[in-house]
Amino acid sequence: MTAGSLFLGVDGGGTKTHLVCIDESGTERASVKVGSTYHPEVGLAEVIRRLEQGVAAICTELTVTPAAIANVFFGLPAFGENSAADAELNAACGAMLGHARYRCDNDMVCGWAGSLACDDGINIVAGTGSIGYGERQGHAARAGGWSEVFSDEGSAYWIAVRGLTAFSRMSDNRLPKGPLHARLVEVLSLKRDIDLCQRVVGPLAMARGQLAALAPVVAAAADDGDREALAILAEAARQLADMAVAIRATLAFPPADEVLLSWSGSILTEVTQVRERFCADIAATGGFRLTTPRYDPAYGAALYARKLTTG
Repeated sequence: MTAGSLFLGVDGGGTKTHLVCIDESGTERASVKVGSTYHPEVGLAEVIRRLEQGVAAICTELTVTPAAIANVFFGLPAFGENSAADAELNAACGAMLGHARYRCDNDMVCGWAGSLACDDGINIVAGTGSIGYGERQGHAARAGGWSEVFSDEGSAYWIAVRGLTAFSRMSDNRLPKGPLHARLVEVLSLKRDIDLCQRVVGPLAMARGQLAALAPVVAAAADDGDREALAILAEAARQLADMAVAIRATLAFPPADEVLLSWSGSILTEVTQVRERFCADIAATGGFRLTTPRYDPAYGAALYARKLTTG
């Protein structure tokens, strides 16, 4: 293959990073997965190592060098939120490719590009973290995604932490014990409820992704009828819908327009209770046309790389 025929997309994430390479026709030619590229957790050096590993694996699979790749889009979590880290990541991506035919941005772009195939509209991401992103006539806007410490509303991490809050209150008899309590005791193998503290705080504490992995436990408790779990999922959906409404306003879509709106990330793709409530909340606004995601974010990143070349 020659330069100009390949486009590489990198969909970074807090749990995994997926690289997909397509040709000019959009046919997928190679796909590789590596670990998390969330630098606030794993560090910049490890992010760069994993990106190098992924790019090298793609090139090996295709028996090409990076010079054969017409354009690359690196969608990386937390990119755009730390100028010093951004500069280091941007320089490292150029060094590993050996050319300047690439762009780095936040991974929110991957979700939008995949879900809407780069058409104007809005995409809401709810995976380990959460964020919303949209484009209109070349202008872009985001909402949410200010980190798990005080944002990431509606994400797996957000849901899990609120589930743990409910657990502590159930244990104290501040709330009636529901199915959520028993499910967390089982999943975390707690001998005593208070043992939860050492699982969440301290040197042996669970990492961000491990905590986020408790979100399906909250969803299962909701299926069992747990009132607190149901309330958490309903609030998650409302928070995600609020992001879409905010981005619509920021991009100044005309009031009469039905703005294309899609979604990505494990919470909105796999947790039915959240997706259905999200869709209902969005439908009530009357300002959107919901559309099932067309492609996954990694393929979307590759489409965006092609768009950078073809315009």
